[in-house]
Amino acid sequence: MADSPEELAKHKKLYKYVGIWLIVFSCVALALGKIPFLDFGPPGATWEDIVIGLSVSCIKASLVALIFMHLNHEKGLIYKTLLFTFLFFVSLMGLTLFALADPIKESYDTLNTLKGILNFKS
Repeated sequence: MADSPEELAKHKKLYKYVGIWLIVFSCVALALGKIPFLDFGPPGATWEDIVIGLSVSCIKASLVALIFMHLNHEKGLIYKTLLFTFLFFVSLMGLTLFALADPIKESYDTLNTLKGILNFKS
């Protein structure tokens, strides 16, 4: 933490700049969602729009975490915990996507469809 008035002034200046950047990135995110000229690909949400929106959100979250939550001055253990959390999140999303491509469910649905077709013809 800041002990002298000079350090406090320096921190206040940093917080002001970060706040301005957060407002700018919020306006960018709003413009990406509302202005048709900035819509990439066909109308509606596409993967390009989602990637750009999530990138802007990640930048904003990083600024908040590093500056306002003072994580830029933490020890190594907090970074290891954050890395573990991120890897756990990615693995859970991977399992979710893996479950969507389940071949057993697909075979079961195909079998039920074929039963319906065979019963209809009989």
